[in-house]
Amino acid sequence: NLNLHLLIEIEYTLTNTLVGLSNYYKLFGGYGPLYDYTAYTQCKVEPEDPLYNGGILHNEVATMEFIAENNGTTTSWPAFVLPVLNPSTYYSFSSWIKIHGSNSSLITARLMSGNSPHYCVGTVIACNDCWSFLKGGFYMDLESNPSLLYFQNSDDKEISITIASASLQPFTKEQWSFQQQYKINTERKRAVTIHVSDKQGARLQGAAVHVEQVAKDFPFGSAINNYIIGNLPYQKWFVERFNAAVFENELKWAATEPKQGVFNYTLADQMLDFVRANQIVARGHNIFWEDPKYIPSWVLNLTSSELELAVKQRIASLMTRYKNEFVHWDVSNEFLHFNFYEDKLGENATYEFFKAAHEADPLATLFMNDFNVVESCRDVNSTVDSYISKMRDLRIYGVYMDGIGLESHFGVPNLPLMRAILDKFATLELPIWLTEVDISDNFDHHQ
Repeated sequence: NLNLHLLIEIEYTLTNTLVGLSNYYKLFGGYGPLYDYTAYTQCKVEPEDPLYNGGILHNEVATMEFIAENNGTTTSWPAFVLPVLNPSTYYSFSSWIKIHGSNSSLITARLMSGNSPHYCVGTVIACNDCWSFLKGGFYMDLESNPSLLYFQNSDDKEISITIASASLQPFTKEQWSFQQQYKINTERKRAVTIHVSDKQGARLQGAAVHVEQVAKDFPFGSAINNYIIGNLPYQKWFVERFNAAVFENELKWAATEPKQGVFNYTLADQMLDFVRANQIVARGHNIFWEDPKYIPSWVLNLTSSELELAVKQRIASLMTRYKNEFVHWDVSNEFLHFNFYEDKLGENATYEFFKAAHEADPLATLFMNDFNVVESCRDVNSTVDSYISKMRDLRIYGVYMDGIGLESHFGVPNLPLMRAILDKFATLELPIWLTEVDISDNFDHHQ
């Protein structure tokens, strides 16, 4: 019964790992470029070179093509004619865009293939005095011949669009899967060497070493609701799977102050007891929800001065009670889509919420949280650029939002588009949380 002392030395064997991955790539993925995570969120005086040297758009120049609009008219937009798009293929797309005729405008890249709808495959808010980077993509189920990838002004403005450094790079399913394995092995794994010795430090040969994971660092969680209180099977099921949680409704204003001045934190307190007892990281959701449908009914008809007092009391009551308990707070929920508080209290209202929340709980990471940002690019209110623009507005007012909240209510996920949007967010070097992930149950297992 030797009392063994284990010394674990981390060895960064990146070279060996890359060699192994390279061989794996040749065997399973075929030759081809690795996915390029490059993205830009700032305008540039001159466009950068195209990713992948342009891919299948190498040296291609956009031409003006007439596109049939939904109202029956035809409009001429810059486009690339794509002779053949292969089935079961992921396409990563990017380009630099500049406009003329307006200071800024939302530009949407759309794919027209046969008689199918014109799918949005990427967006960017472009300017007239510099070049903006659009990054997106799409997945092809069936072979398409030919297709049009065109650029449309999504605002009601008379402008012209200039395209530069366009790129379209195909990836087979095997190549796309390789990108995942490549990043997992190079970013999330490290080789370890375990040296086993006795109490005197003498190395022991042939010792059996058993390793058991007792905790995970990567936060993976789920919503919980008050049905978990006292429900041992529910609690057991949750703790075995997750190390992070968010309360579904129990912290929302309508739940904690159903009548003005009448506060009720009973359910939230009991759920917090469960979270604490099991060392689960918990997000605070949410302080304010901009959608009037989810604002307490008594709040809706307050005068501006009454509302100002009510929101101050909301922050003080909630944040004082739970100071240092929640690692995150969704301060403004769905700020991109609704503006109840701005209409009532002025355009700087939400910025003041962030300031007050930070002062009340300085250790909590503060988030905006919104939908249709990463799920698709159909929603003109919640593009990646509009989200980042709101974040920059916050900084102008001296407020630093430290986390990016993406609700992530998916139909069929468009993986290349999702990857491209995350690439743009990643340039901000902030934590990105998919906060409310669900996928429609209308699809089969493969989808």
